[in-house]
Amino acid sequence: MKPYRIPQLAKPYTDYDMIQRHTELPPFPDVRGHLLYIFLNHGTTGPQRNDELYTLVTTLIQLGLDTHEAIDRSNGEPGGDPMRSRQLKVLAGDYFSSWFYQLLARHEQIEMVGILSAAIAELNVMKANLYSKMKGMLFSGEQYLRHMVQLNMRLFLSFTPMIEDSLKELWQNLLREFCQCETVAVELRRGGEPSSAFDGYSYWHILEAAAEDEKQLLRDRSLDLKDWKKLKMKYKCDSLLRDKLHKSVDTIQGMLQGIKDESLINELNAALDRFLLQMKISGQAAGEG
Repeated sequence: MKPYRIPQLAKPYTDYDMIQRHTELPPFPDVRGHLLYIFLNHGTTGPQRNDELYTLVTTLIQLGLDTHEAIDRSNGEPGGDPMRSRQLKVLAGDYFSSWFYQLLARHEQIEMVGILSAAIAELNVMKANLYSKMKGMLFSGEQYLRHMVQLNMRLFLSFTPMIEDSLKELWQNLLREFCQCETVAVELRRGGEPSSAFDGYSYWHILEAAAEDEKQLLRDRSLDLKDWKKLKMKYKCDSLLRDKLHKSVDTIQGMLQGIKDESLINELNAALDRFLLQMKISGQAAGEG
C-alpha cells in the first residue's frame, strides 16, 4: 500500500496566505481520511483503484462543510476583522467543496459525484434537524455529542459498499469511535472561550444541570471568561470530555487487538498513533489529566 499522504495532497487546495492571515480554519479531517484510505485499500481490487482520489475529495468536502459550520462562531475570534473572517470562511468553504466536482469529473468518476452529493444533501437535512432541536433549548450535552458524531461520520459512510464484506462492521465501528475522539477533541478546544463554546457540548451539559440563575446567564449568553471557566469547572465539563476520549481510545485499542490481518492492524495502529500524536501536540492527549 502507498504511504498515506492525503494532508500533503490537500495542501495545494487549502494553503492560502490570505485565508491563514485573516481567519482560522477548522482542523483538517485527517483521522477519518486516514481510516477511509486504509479500508479502501483493503476493500477494493483491480487495476484502477481510486482510494487516494476518493479520500482526498471526501476530506476536502468535509473541510468545506466544517468551514461553513464555523461561520457562526467567527465573531469570537480574537483580533482582526470579524466581517472579513466570516466572508473568507464562506468563500473558503465553497472553494474547498467545489474541488470535489472537478477532481472526480477529471477522473471520470461521475457516479461518485452523485453518491457524495446525495450524502451532502442528507447531511444538511441532519444538520437542520439538529438546529431545530437546539432552538427548542431542550437538548443535553450527550444528545449534542451523539448528533455531532453522526454528522461527522455521514460522508465517510458513503464508502461502506466499497469495503470488503468481512471488514464492513469493523470499518463502521472504528469510524464511530474515531469520530467520537475527533469530536471530543474539538469540543475540548472550543470550550476554552464562551464565545466559541456556545451551542457546544459544555454549553448544553451545563444548561441541563445548572441552577436556574446560571441557566439564565447561559440563555442570555452574557457570561465573561471568568464566570464561564467557573461554570465549566463546577460541572466538570473538561473532565467528562477527557473521560470520553480515554474510553474511545481504549475501545479502539480493544478492537485492534481482535484483528487477525497483520498488515491491517499495523496500518490501523499507525492511524491511532498519528491521532494520539496530534492530540499531544494540541495539548488534548488521551493521557492528559
